[in-house]
Amino acid sequence: MSFEKFFRFISYAAVFCGFLSLWITGTFGAIGTGIFIGGVIAAWVIEGSKWQISEKLGTTLIVLALPVFYFVWRSQSGTLYGNEAAIAGSLSRMILSLTAVKLLQRKSDRDWIFLYLMSFFEVLLAAALSISALYMLTFLIYLLVMVCAIILFEIRKTSRAVEQKIADGRTPHTSAAANGLPIRRLPATAITLIVFIVMIAAPLFFMLPRVGGAGFGGRQGGLDTKTGFSDSVTLGRIGDIQQSDEVAMRVKVEGKSGDLGDLYLRGTALDTFDGKSWSKSKTGVKEPFVKGERELIQWEFPTTRENLVIQTIYLEPLDTPVLFGMSKAVAIQGNFPVIYKDTLGSITAPTHYERVSYKVLSDRSLPDAKRLREDNYGYGAESQGYLQLPDRFDKRIFDLAYSIASKEKNRYDKAAAVEKYLQDNFGYTLDQKSGGEDPLADFLFNVKMGHCEYFATAMAIMLRSQGIATRIVNGFHGGEYNETADMTIVRERNAHSWVEVYFAKENAWLPFDPTPAGGLSPLPTGIAGQFNKYLEAIETFWIEYFVAFDNQEQRSLMRSIRVGVVDYQARLSTYFSSAQDFLAEWWADIRGDKGTQASLAAIGYAVAYIVAAIIGILLLGWLGRKVVKLKVWGRIWDRLFATRGASIVEFYDRMQLLLAGKGFTRAPHETPLEFAYMVGLSEAVSITEKYNGVRFGERSLTDDESAQIENWLEELETTDGF
Repeated sequence: MSFEKFFRFISYAAVFCGFLSLWITGTFGAIGTGIFIGGVIAAWVIEGSKWQISEKLGTTLIVLALPVFYFVWRSQSGTLYGNEAAIAGSLSRMILSLTAVKLLQRKSDRDWIFLYLMSFFEVLLAAALSISALYMLTFLIYLLVMVCAIILFEIRKTSRAVEQKIADGRTPHTSAAANGLPIRRLPATAITLIVFIVMIAAPLFFMLPRVGGAGFGGRQGGLDTKTGFSDSVTLGRIGDIQQSDEVAMRVKVEGKSGDLGDLYLRGTALDTFDGKSWSKSKTGVKEPFVKGERELIQWEFPTTRENLVIQTIYLEPLDTPVLFGMSKAVAIQGNFPVIYKDTLGSITAPTHYERVSYKVLSDRSLPDAKRLREDNYGYGAESQGYLQLPDRFDKRIFDLAYSIASKEKNRYDKAAAVEKYLQDNFGYTLDQKSGGEDPLADFLFNVKMGHCEYFATAMAIMLRSQGIATRIVNGFHGGEYNETADMTIVRERNAHSWVEVYFAKENAWLPFDPTPAGGLSPLPTGIAGQFNKYLEAIETFWIEYFVAFDNQEQRSLMRSIRVGVVDYQARLSTYFSSAQDFLAEWWADIRGDKGTQASLAAIGYAVAYIVAAIIGILLLGWLGRKVVKLKVWGRIWDRLFATRGASIVEFYDRMQLLLAGKGFTRAPHETPLEFAYMVGLSEAVSITEKYNGVRFGERSLTDDESAQIENWLEELETTDGF
């Protein structure tokens, strides 16, 4: 492959890598992908032919495209999901369109630079749009290819400048690009540069301050026809609910390794039911909590530290400002200037429709069953909203609840009895069959099957009809524990509704879940399930240590480093103390504190150690001289980094240095071959002939020729008497 064709191939590969990083974000469908790939193939086929469009036409098309994309963005920017997603989507399509136009036209050096910049912007956009670990893979491929492209671009540019000087008669004939050496050295050079860049960039990544969240862009489309979190509940819609495997969040609970199948992540609570829908009666009552000097935003104190559970949550965009966590959250740590807590215990952040990570501190202490059974205190005026019943209320619901609860003597057992009745006598289904004017009655007395919202509503209203304060909660239940990542993956199909019952004496809301066990999402099994777990672990690692690595994580890392340094200093101090104690004990033996025999033994050990140290030093010195004489490191370096054969300058320069040490120096007026004949050694003549063939014949040395040159150089080094 010629240098020019190889340069074009690498440049096209760099452009395609930029597109690939955007493609994995899901920004483009099959049609958009096909159009761009088709454009790249067409550009490659017509490269250098008359079919390429002119630079003038290409510039005109680019100028005309800009206002089109601006109006497209303006038409999308008023959507529910905010301007960020609209900007990113329109910008990525615009960049790819401009790239396609540039690929199809005749390209100068500045056009190639334009294409490199467009691919770089694509990678930057993909970093904001994707948290997939696949992005890391595409980024590494892009980095390698782009470094190669830039090196080739500079070689090509320099070669053209040299050829222009040759044409002008200002320099002797040579060819920089035609020589195959730079191309063969390209991968090693590129990898070396990348390693150097990573060595510099890695500390900066972990040290520079972070702002904002972990990417942006809400999901397109609503969640009405598939399982997923919703901050409202509406009964009576007929149809099928589709399971969604989209990841909603990733949860790590500190100090609790293992499966958290009974994990409940509270989202929002609702207290008012009109017969079909649940809503909040006090939506305007939100208390703000502003972040102070501490990163922790705290609004309540836990009862005991033993029952405090810390959860780290990596939340995907769910088109809701709700923050999730275990029940009875008392504090949150995250990049939020302010958070809001309403009277129902729901926690929200102002317009966080992006990927965020935060920690939740939850007080998991609950009164025991004995104390709850003794809690029959009457409800005050502040609890009357939790006893509200809809205006249209089927009396059969009261009769059914009474027949179940009247057998029990306290609230706790009444609630447990209704919960068990619904679990044992009703079936779970995603087919929404209950409807009519009173969908709850239709569920309880006709259909007797439904999903979690029907079960939660039935229990809450049945208990209210018996004078027990309740509310329903929307959140997530369960998830897939990934032992490799030690994290629970919560998907949209884990969205769930349950009931909280109020106990006035204990001032506690206790959760109950009347949904049958059949309503829990099955976990993936088999080889495919295990493989997916490993992929999830890789993606989780990427999210935890790169995407969501914010200033909190930086402080945690600094604390870990500081603790490590302190531990190292402590161990070092212990080693020094042990050494001092050993030397003191040895010196006491030398002095004869333990008798003559112990003194002689200590002196003997000292002499043996000194002799062993001297022998070791002499041996290391001898090995060092041998390594230097054999030129081991030079040969390893040549094998790893030198071009095929030896460098033109390197092997001929080595010969000149050897001859200069023996009194032969080449005069400025002598050609290399004249100088070799003057020396009168066949090895010098042979090396010079190889040098002329490579230097002026534009050919490369074979491995055998390189080995032969090394032998000739060794013979010159050991030859005396000339």
